[in-house]
Amino acid sequence: MTKNNSLYTSLILTVLVVLSSCTKVEKTEEGIVKVNKSGIPIMQPLQEELPALTADFIKDKKYGVERYFEKTWSEKNDNVAFLVAKNGQIIYENYMGYANKASGEMIAQNTPLHIASVSKVLTSTAILMLIDTKRITLNQKVNTIIKNFPYPEVTIQTLLNHRSGMKNYAYFTYENGNWDKKQTLTNEDIVKVMVDRQIPLESKTDTRFSYCNTNYAMLALIIEKITGLTYPEAMKEMIFTPLGMTNTFVFDIAKDRGSVAPSYKGNNVEIGVDYLDGIYGDKNIYSTPRDLLKFDKARYAPFFLNPDLLKKVYQGYSYESKGQRNYGLGVRMMEFDKGEPFYYHNGWWHGNTSCFITLRKEKVSIIVLSNKFTKKTYQTKKLASLFGDYPFKLTEDGEE
Repeated sequence: MTKNNSLYTSLILTVLVVLSSCTKVEKTEEGIVKVNKSGIPIMQPLQEELPALTADFIKDKKYGVERYFEKTWSEKNDNVAFLVAKNGQIIYENYMGYANKASGEMIAQNTPLHIASVSKVLTSTAILMLIDTKRITLNQKVNTIIKNFPYPEVTIQTLLNHRSGMKNYAYFTYENGNWDKKQTLTNEDIVKVMVDRQIPLESKTDTRFSYCNTNYAMLALIIEKITGLTYPEAMKEMIFTPLGMTNTFVFDIAKDRGSVAPSYKGNNVEIGVDYLDGIYGDKNIYSTPRDLLKFDKARYAPFFLNPDLLKKVYQGYSYESKGQRNYGLGVRMMEFDKGEPFYYHNGWWHGNTSCFITLRKEKVSIIVLSNKFTKKTYQTKKLASLFGDYPFKLTEDGEE
């Protein structure tokens, strides 16, 4: 080897070492999972664009979506951020109403609104990324991660699919003076109350489905214990920043309560914060439809999760009673006798309502957020019938 070749080789090795010190790339049989220098997985945007929509397709679908929106939402009375996209390309979006009625600020495409329980979809994604990079396992007992956690049979999976059997913290902290409601409750406080007050399980672990916010408050704690970051920091580092979700953040009750869009009852009365507004994981993410579209699109990346784990996300786990509704790992679903399963997640916290629909086969994203209480948000599932074989009726007047 000549002297020049030796110097060239040394230079290349030096560059590779510097690059790898910033972002480690962990190769697996299933694909490539990027982790940072601390071993924390980083969600990646979809690198290859999905097929472009034709002008005729956009025109056809936009007509149906726009007519639905105009018949459902009232310009005078509603607060709403609304978006429909396919292959990551926006077909129709609309924003109306007050972000803050007192200040006169209107909702726009960059206005962060409280997404309520749609936060669970993002929390579960962070957990799944930690599972995929072998920081934790799906069947791992929660008491191996959270000190003093009082239910030995509860696993990460039973938190994700709401089969832990735990009670809702909103109820057991309210009852019997278990918590001073003048003090903001934290995720750590939930564990302390469960231990100190010997809160029993509502049902034996993994025997039935029971939707419970406590599950996702515990998942947020697990994210903190494993990453060494606070939940807001971890979500920003793992998901928000790498995907360019610049208008998305976790609500900090001490810092943000005076600056975020408040929520309202249906009669426009503002709803204030309370002692439960310090809990995150189950709720408390603020975002926009455009940011949530970036998130949904990134989940089509071939290296997002390994195929076996991804399959587990979109399967039902609760069949004790007959019915179409089920729950996967961080996603609601409706399973029909014919056609594709319908995947979605709704949310409701104070006056905030949300709907996040992801039609996996058709690669369609339907996202609706409102900071004024309304059940119209949840009717949005009707739009699925415009894109695929889903048994929801969509007539010209927007009613079933």
